[in-house]
Formats: sequence, structure tokens, C-alpha cells
Amino acid sequence: MAAPLSNHRSEAAFEDFKLPLLRDGAMAEATRCLFCHDAPCIKACPTAIDIPQFIRKIASDNVHGAAKTIFESNILGMSCARVCPVEVLCVGACVYNDTEQPPIAIGKLQRYATDRAYDESWKFFSAGPNSGKRVALIGGGPASLAAAHELRRLGHACTILEKRATLGGLNTTGVAPYKMRADRSISEVEWVLSIGGIEVRTNVTVGEQITLAQLERDFDAVFIGVGLGADTMLGIPGETLGNVHGAVEWIERMKLRAVDLSDVRRAVIIGGGNTALDAAREVRGLGVPRVTMVYRGRREVMSGYAHEFAAAANEGVEVEWQAAATALRNAREGTLRVGTVSCTRLDDGRRAIAGSAFELDADLVLVAIGQAKLSALFDGFEGITLDHGRIRTDTDGRTGRARWYAGGDCQNGGVEVVNAAAEGKAAARGIDADFRRGGAR
Repeated sequence: MAAPLSNHRSEAAFEDFKLPLLRDGAMAEATRCLFCHDAPCIKACPTAIDIPQFIRKIASDNVHGAAKTIFESNILGMSCARVCPVEVLCVGACVYNDTEQPPIAIGKLQRYATDRAYDESWKFFSAGPNSGKRVALIGGGPASLAAAHELRRLGHACTILEKRATLGGLNTTGVAPYKMRADRSISEVEWVLSIGGIEVRTNVTVGEQITLAQLERDFDAVFIGVGLGADTMLGIPGETLGNVHGAVEWIERMKLRAVDLSDVRRAVIIGGGNTALDAAREVRGLGVPRVTMVYRGRREVMSGYAHEFAAAANEGVEVEWQAAATALRNAREGTLRVGTVSCTRLDDGRRAIAGSAFELDADLVLVAIGQAKLSALFDGFEGITLDHGRIRTDTDGRTGRARWYAGGDCQNGGVEVVNAAAEGKAAARGIDADFRRGGAR
């Protein structure tokens, strides 16, 4: 079973960025909904939650029914209520955006209902009759959890194989703590597993302790939900200096353990995506006086969400636009700590501008330019096709190899938790359909 979390985690310094709704506020907000017949918010949700339906139930004070409606579509509805970029999904699609009124606070209403379900230990689902089929799931993140829960409802036994000591994937190790802390993610894991019949093996690395051939021999189907790999680095001089880290690796350390930033006066975050924005806000929130992002493009082409950048800027995060780090250097001879980040300005074609070099002092550098794909494990494994490092599947998660399925970041390249939940559930139904057609041994 998963190991308990440390009681000394730096993420504990953060409070909720978005305060939850209380009963009166939730009911008042719910009554604003127009309950659209052809609701654009449903179309914008990857898990197709019947949003008008659950909001209507909140408006009538049927919170139990609202929570069931949410979980029927998305068993990870509690975490998604916190971490989904609703501004560009359901809330962004709300018809109120075309008026002078604010859109419905769908994420907060979803959180209100799902938190009640957790706090009051409501149970909605049970395992189906035993089918005699066994499914292995590689990775213990959102995609595998959603797939395992759906498979149990359909009566199939499941075994999750996770290389870490804890489950939850990026919900546990990577989500910004002002959105959701690791302990809340673990609560969700336990709630999902409470359906029963899901075996968990932690500290197991597929390809080492157990081979792909063994999984294929011992199970009737295999779901690949391995997520993404290590941080991609820049390949510039000085990346092995102390206090230079991949942002994802550093965020995981901050969420699961304590980090010491007492000597950090200035941090430099390299990148312009959502991970870079999260890292910048986290470092700033842990008390670093000056945090500067270095991004190769202009603000209007920044891949990080506009609402996340607005929050970072409001918290004092600075940005060097159209700039690239070219080298990292020691502060003084004989030290192993980064001291200077050498940069150059870029033109609109991202070419270095002659004579534009400048330097930034830094006590900490986090590199947030992407993550490697975990494709090496499947190189040469006949039938599993890789497309730029991503596992190619059909809409039901089927790979080109019989009885092998995939979903989540390893398949979509790294999107949102809600996408992983949708893909895990779709794959579970694909597995079940194939079992019923006699597609397994």
C-alpha cells in the first residue's frame, strides 16, 4: 500500500487560492444558472459532466444528487473542481460570457458538492459481479485511477503498479498547493480505492521488477498510464551546478518534503508554460523576495494560461520577455551554487540579437521547458506505436497491440487531469467491450 506523507512539507505554507462556497452562497450561485438545453459548458468538459443537472440539484439543496451526477461522469470530480482550468473549459464556455454578467462559478459549485461527499463519506458505487478478468495498470496517476474504478464497476479485478511510494500522480506530486495539497489528493486516491478489489503495488518499476512480457502473460489486459518523464533541460553550460533543478522535480520535492529557501534572494524560472508559472508562484509564496521568469517569446504567445499569468504578476513575479538563457555560472570560484544566468535577447524569429547579452543574479534556477516522454520502455514492443514519444491509441484507448491500452499524459502529451480522467474511463470501457467480444484470452 502507499506510504504515508511526511508531516513536514513545504506545501503546507500555502492556503487555498480560491475560497470554497458555503451553503447559502452555493445555492445563490446555482440559482443564477440558465440550465441551458444545449449547454456549451458540457461540450467544453472533457468528461462531459451534466453541469446544468448538478447545478439544478444544488439549487434545490439536493447536494447528494449533485455529487452523484458529477462522479457518474468523472470519478476524479473532487480534484478536477480544484485543478481544472475552468476559465478555458466550462466557465469559459458559459453563455453569461456573452453578456455583462459574470459566468457561473462552475468549479466552485462542483467543489461544494464533491467536498460534501468526501466530508460526509457518501458512497455512490460498488464493484460489479466478478468477471474473472484481471487488468494491470502501469502508473498510479489520474488516468489509471479513473480506469481502475470504472473497471471495478464493470466487475474486473485490477492491479495498479506504481514506481513511487505514493499514488495520485501529478495530483499528489505536481499540482500547485494553492490549488490542492498532496494530502487532499491522497484522500481522493483512498476514496477511489474504497470501491474494493483494486490491488496496489508501490515502489514497482515496470521493466525492472516486472517485465512487459510478464504483464502480458499474467493479466488479461494492460493499461499504460505512465504519465511523463523527467524534466527536459536546456543543454547549456552550468546545468549541473547546485541549486539548478528541473521545475517538476523541484515541485515534487516541495510538495512531499521540506525545502530550504532561506538563502535564496532571487530565483530565475526558465520557461513560459503553466509549470513555469506554478513554480514561480510557489517560490514567491515561500518567501523568495524576487522571482524572474525568462521566456523565449512574447506575452501574447505564452503557452501558460492568461489567468495564471495574471495571478503570478499580481504576486510580484517579473518576466524577461523574448530572452533565452545561454549559460549558468558560479557566483565565485570554488562554489557549487549557481550565481549568474547569462541571457540574450531574441527577435521575433527567436534568433539571438547581436550585442543583446545580459545577466541575472540568481540563487536558484528552475528549468520548466517540458518533460521527456516515457517511451523507451516500449521501443520495439510490437504493435505499440509512438508518435513523437506519445503512445498512439484509438478513441477507446486501444493501442495497436492486442490487450494493451493507454491514456493520460503518455498518450496526450501532457494536458489536464480531467483529460486523463476521461481517457482512463474510455479505455476501461474499451477493455470491457473487448472482453465481452471475446477479445481477451
